[in-house]
Amino acid sequence: MQLLDGKSCSQQIRQEIAQEVDAIKASGGRVPHLAAVLVGNDGASENYVALKVRDCAEVGFESTLIRLPDSISEQELLDKIAELNADDAIDGFIVQVPLPQHIDEKKVILAIDPSKDVDGFCPENVGNMTLGLPTFVSATPNGIMELLRRYQIETEGKHCVVLGRSNNVGTPMAILMSRNANPGNATVTIAHSRTKNLAELCRSADILIVAIGKTEFITADMVKEGAVVIDVGQTRVPDNSKKAGYRNVGDVDFDNVKDKCSFITYVTGGVGPMTRASLLQNTLKAHHRR
Repeated sequence: MQLLDGKSCSQQIRQEIAQEVDAIKASGGRVPHLAAVLVGNDGASENYVALKVRDCAEVGFESTLIRLPDSISEQELLDKIAELNADDAIDGFIVQVPLPQHIDEKKVILAIDPSKDVDGFCPENVGNMTLGLPTFVSATPNGIMELLRRYQIETEGKHCVVLGRSNNVGTPMAILMSRNANPGNATVTIAHSRTKNLAELCRSADILIVAIGKTEFITADMVKEGAVVIDVGQTRVPDNSKKAGYRNVGDVDFDNVKDKCSFITYVTGGVGPMTRASLLQNTLKAHHRR
């Protein structure tokens, strides 16, 4: 078993980006600028946005954090998005989710200028990804593809099972793995909570990508010997033995699954750091396009 070390891999990507930013500065150019909109004070969102701001500082990006109260109206948020769309100083921006219940997340996604949609969620970018055209690919799927690429994991002709069908992970992940590219060219099955014979299907996977949002859902008896397992899940569970009072648990029962795998990610150092690195890559791409 070999760990897919997203922490180390993402650090390498950040170093590559920082070198490019240094070259931009040396030529007298403007450095990339990422903005993040945070509505309310959700703990996980606060932590994630803080990490994004730190990542920007590390690679030499400018960053702006826009804090808005959870009482903000949907129209006020859409007006703020329109401001960011029109701001030439900002290359890309994200609106952190989840949003308050009174705000329609789909309306927010549709309001973002596709050229600044570094999350890769808007229909134009999703469509371009599906067609294999230049675009911003959603950060988590893109990070997973980068992890597979840098570890030179063979995907062509393999059976890939993607467990989860969300718009930001499962569905784009399945499209990317099936495309005529490297990584890619896999035979892909999308599974979800209503899939019959789920355990049997998972056992048939050469590559198992799990994004179902259920802690330790994948057990050892559901994994093929020698499989590659990518765990996208991350859920906080109470743990009084930890200083923070909780620990992060994935969708895979790591301790019991790892010995059956050829490669596997670990919840705190696998997909998460790669997602953040991919957002930086998308922001740099947006900067070059502008």
